[in-house]
Amino acid sequence: MAGDALSLAVGPYERQVLIPEFARRQLQNQIGQQVSLHTIEYLEGNPAHGRLTPRLIGFVNEAERQFFEMFCSVDGVGVRKALRAMVRPVAEVAGAIEQQDTKQLSGLPGIGPATAERIVAKLRRKVPKFALLVASDLPVEADVETDLVRETFDVLRQLGHSEADARRLLDGALGRKKKYKDVEALLHAVYEQNLEAQPGQ
Repeated sequence: MAGDALSLAVGPYERQVLIPEFARRQLQNQIGQQVSLHTIEYLEGNPAHGRLTPRLIGFVNEAERQFFEMFCSVDGVGVRKALRAMVRPVAEVAGAIEQQDTKQLSGLPGIGPATAERIVAKLRRKVPKFALLVASDLPVEADVETDLVRETFDVLRQLGHSEADARRLLDGALGRKKKYKDVEALLHAVYEQNLEAQPGQ
């Protein structure tokens, strides 16, 4: 693995796969191990000059791949700029878009204030489910269904928690790397870990 690319052995072949920085951090401890990647293939180059090179971009899970494609669709972004910009976990970038935090977005490599405004304008209503993804450095098998997380988030909001507080509580419960069968089980874990964090109350 070097820079923004990794070499993946597929049978007798070796393929170079481009990866954003947040995915590189997830995969850096799995060198030499078997991994599954969700990929996008695109053609790089200028067709007017007759030279197009097929490239693969890899992600650890399908949700991250979907978010990247959506991010690339914003005017002025594109694949190469998105690859350079995605240094933070998807949930963090999606949260900044949802909260219209153009200052945080313009701090991403290659994303200036004008591009940040365009990202917010185009994607703000499309990113809530991505903002609730389990932290990207957790193993994929520990992920909980996005719908379950979203539903539990909505319940916490109805119970009077702020968006930030509800996310913090969910992150704490999901960080235990357990699987939860329903909203009730996830809520129980949320409040159980909250009580443990506040002994004597």
